[in-house]
Amino acid sequence: MSVAQAKIVIVDDHPLIIQGLTAMLQEHSQFVITASFTRGLEFMSYLREHAVDVVILDISLPDCNGMDICKEIKALAPQTRVIALTNHNERSLIMQMLQNGANGYLLKNASSEELLAGILQVLNGQLSFSKAIEEIITQPTVYERDPLPKLTRRELEVLKLIAAGETSLVIADQLCVSPLTIETHRRNLLQKFRVRNVAELIKISYQLGLLA
Repeated sequence: MSVAQAKIVIVDDHPLIIQGLTAMLQEHSQFVITASFTRGLEFMSYLREHAVDVVILDISLPDCNGMDICKEIKALAPQTRVIALTNHNERSLIMQMLQNGANGYLLKNASSEELLAGILQVLNGQLSFSKAIEEIITQPTVYERDPLPKLTRRELEVLKLIAAGETSLVIADQLCVSPLTIETHRRNLLQKFRVRNVAELIKISYQLGLLA
């Protein structure tokens, strides 16, 4: 697509970030900042009435999750390019944003050159990443190197109840087994996923799509 006067919207809950990005992008005649928002839902209302070529979107917003907003943007206006601009560099967040349709993922410490190049890349139908993000997403995870752990039906049931915050006593009561049996399942799950605690177990289970 032509990048002449590409319409850009900035969605970030920090006004100083918006001001800085606006000042930087206004120096380039091929871009026009048509609006900016500190809340995601306000932007979605705007998008229903206006064409947007690129939205620069923070993941952490006061009224909603940027990952959810990204998915909504793509459902409402598939032609709108979404560049995540955030401080979050967790692989799970990066992959979720891409799964939800993001065209680029840049860190807020990216240089102005990286951001400008990123906008041009997504306008030309390419994906764009900060150098640091490229390194993260090209590095295979443990579960991409090795087979995924195989869970029994009962282990999956226990996993889902653990993720729901239930104690071993409550899980044992629901599944009509002894608390000792549930503790054994807990230990087996930690071993199979090679994690140290329940928090890590739940996190990796969400990443792998085992928990809805």
